[in-house]
Amino acid sequence: MWAVAEAVARGCLTKMGVEPDSPATYTLRTGEQRLALNALLGRRLALSWSGAIACTHCGRATKKSFGQGHCYPCFKRLAQCDTCIMKPELCHFFAGTCRDPDWGERFCFQPHIVYLSNASGLKVGITRATQMPTRWLDQGAIQAMPILSVDSRQQSGFVEMLFKGEVSDRTNWRAMLKGDVDELDLGAERDRLLERLAPGLESLREQFGHAAIRTLDEAAQRFDYPVLEHPTKVVSHNLDKTPRLEGTLMGIKGQYLMFDTGVINLRKYTGYEIELAA
Repeated sequence: MWAVAEAVARGCLTKMGVEPDSPATYTLRTGEQRLALNALLGRRLALSWSGAIACTHCGRATKKSFGQGHCYPCFKRLAQCDTCIMKPELCHFFAGTCRDPDWGERFCFQPHIVYLSNASGLKVGITRATQMPTRWLDQGAIQAMPILSVDSRQQSGFVEMLFKGEVSDRTNWRAMLKGDVDELDLGAERDRLLERLAPGLESLREQFGHAAIRTLDEAAQRFDYPVLEHPTKVVSHNLDKTPRLEGTLMGIKGQYLMFDTGVINLRKYTGYEIELAA
C-alpha cells in the first residue's frame, strides 16, 4: 500500500474530452470539474467508485447504468438510446415511430461521414461530420480517412453495411492498447473498396439520389497518444467488482486509462461517481 496525498477530481464521470494535439490532450470530466490528464502520466493514482450512479440525462440515482450512463426509464424512452443509433439502417423515422422526431431531425438528418480508420487494423465506420476527429481519437485510431459523405444517418448505415462485407466495423481494443499496429495505406484501401463496391454504391445512389452519396478525396490523418509504455498483457479493471484501482498512469488512448496494474475504459462508467487521487 502507498499513501494517497490528495484528491484531484471528484464527481460523476462523462467521457474524457480529447483534442488532436501531438500527442492527443486528454481532460477528465467529473461533474463540473475538469482535470488535465496528460500531466499525471508517470504518477501514482487511485481511482475509486463511491457506489453511486446518476443518470446523465435526468440526474436520478440508478443502481445500474444502461446505454453508457442512463437510468432504465431514460434508456427505454430516449431516441438516442434506440436500437437504430447502433444500427442506423434500422431507422424507423419514416414509419412514424421515432421516439423523438424533433431529436431525430436534428441529429440524424444531417451530413454523416463514412470513414476508414486503423486502430487495430482496417476498419469502416460512420460518424456525424461534426464529430471528426473526436470519433477517431475516442477509438484510439492511429490513422483515419473520410471516404464518403451522405445526407443522413440512415444512409450512412446502408453504406456501412455494404462495406462490412469486405472490412470489419469493430476495433480489437486489446491490440489497440498494446500499440502493436502497423500503418496502412488508407488511400489504396479506399480505392480498392470503392472499385469493388461500385455496383452496390450505384444501387444506393439510385435509391436515394446520386447527390446524396458523395465520394471524398481527402488525405489520411494521423494521431499519436500520450503513452509512456504500452502494456504487454492487457488486464481490464472492473469497477463494479473492485471499486478501487491503484497504480502508475502509463498512458491514455481512446477512452482508456492505462495503469501498470491494469486498464480501464472510462466511457463504460459514464454516470459513476468517482474520486481520483494522486
